[in-house]
Amino acid sequence: MQLDLFPTYLHLRCIDPASNKQRFYALSIQRTLFGEWVFVREWGRIGVSGRLRSDLYPSAGRAVDALLELGRQKRRRGYQAVIS
Repeated sequence: MQLDLFPTYLHLRCIDPASNKQRFYALSIQRTLFGEWVFVREWGRIGVSGRLRSDLYPSAGRAVDALLELGRQKRRRGYQAVIS
């Protein structure tokens, strides 16, 4: 599998001044020292340290699938990708 063809990092944010909503999601895929793949997600209010969660996956493909699925879910809830 050529991991460079698939996204390994996604930064999303949802801003709605009317409801004082300023949230972010940072999703990434990383390889551990032991050859496993970890899907790391950080989320919270913009400007504040967010919560962090890491999930291990046996392959890069499954980790990429998890990243893409969560990205789809968040976009349906109003989050937009941040291009840097």
